[in-house]
Amino acid sequence: MSQKPRRILVLAGGQSEEHEVSLMSARAVTREAEAAGFECTVQVVTREGGILGPAQSRVALAEGNASKGGTHWGALATAAQACDVVFPLIHGTLGEDGTLQGFLTLLGRPFIGSQTLASAVCMDKSMAKEVLKAHSIPQTDYLTITSEQWQTTSDTMATRITQNLAKPWFIKPANSGSSVGISRASDSKRLAQGIEEAFTYDRRIVVEAGVEKAREIEVGILGNGRPEASEVGEITYQAEFYDYHAKYHDNRSKIHIPADVPTSIAERVKEMAVQAYVLLDCAGFARIDFFYQPEHQNVLLNEINTLPGFTPVSMFPSLWQAKGVSYSALIQKLVDLALERHRELRHARARGPALLRVSGAYC
Repeated sequence: MSQKPRRILVLAGGQSEEHEVSLMSARAVTREAEAAGFECTVQVVTREGGILGPAQSRVALAEGNASKGGTHWGALATAAQACDVVFPLIHGTLGEDGTLQGFLTLLGRPFIGSQTLASAVCMDKSMAKEVLKAHSIPQTDYLTITSEQWQTTSDTMATRITQNLAKPWFIKPANSGSSVGISRASDSKRLAQGIEEAFTYDRRIVVEAGVEKAREIEVGILGNGRPEASEVGEITYQAEFYDYHAKYHDNRSKIHIPADVPTSIAERVKEMAVQAYVLLDCAGFARIDFFYQPEHQNVLLNEINTLPGFTPVSMFPSLWQAKGVSYSALIQKLVDLALERHRELRHARARGPALLRVSGAYC
């Protein structure tokens, strides 16, 4: 009888603006997983892209930062082969955008979360919105702008925004998380400033119309082909919008579980979340965010996050704990789902080398 998988490789850090958030998530996951009997190996990706060894990674986890040092990605490949499942907790670009998922797929290793395509589409706000729009899932009005368009036709783009999108406008890099690079604008000057700021994070941005008198509702999804929804929660905050500071540093931001909404609205949120999750072929887990307008009983899908935070203040684990799923049970479920999806894909794909090599070295 084979031994139950207990070895987890936790990947954290990364080169994005969410480096610190990733380490916060990894610190919490490692602590809870080891308390539940899992054997965790931690490998941290520095801000420069190097891979720290396990001992250095533990130090970085404790300090909450890893600026430089490390070795090549072959070290990560070797560590992945020694573990039963990989838990990628690198938020943002090069972590949850399909890049890391593609690398782990090449290695032939089971990993927690969505595969390459779903990760890439959900991370890209513009692409995700286009897919959801094609399937008539309600969402706020928006406009995608490339840096080339802004450089050559900024006046035209600004006019399209002011004439077609309701104020206030929310300007977002197409690929970012934790509200990094996002700004709010109510006049043309702040709009232009917000657009310029967003372009420092990505060459494509999304400008969204404001949603009048909206509350922010979130739900957790767990599963592969037959996902289930958690309780519905709500975020309240004192800032103009739920930005990076409000999420991680403002004690006035509160999580309310369950959200104080009508049962019919909670059920609609869950149904829309599961529909979007299946449509985009997500796997393992996700947190899906909505706008709820009580005055009109209207629900709009905002974003799909395929790597929700696992920090002590994060919504996703709190939503499932409210449904009776403990932190350790949640980790075990995610491990099981990763192995299940890996078996499905292994049978569906033609067999190939377990590890990609170039000139005898790991690539």
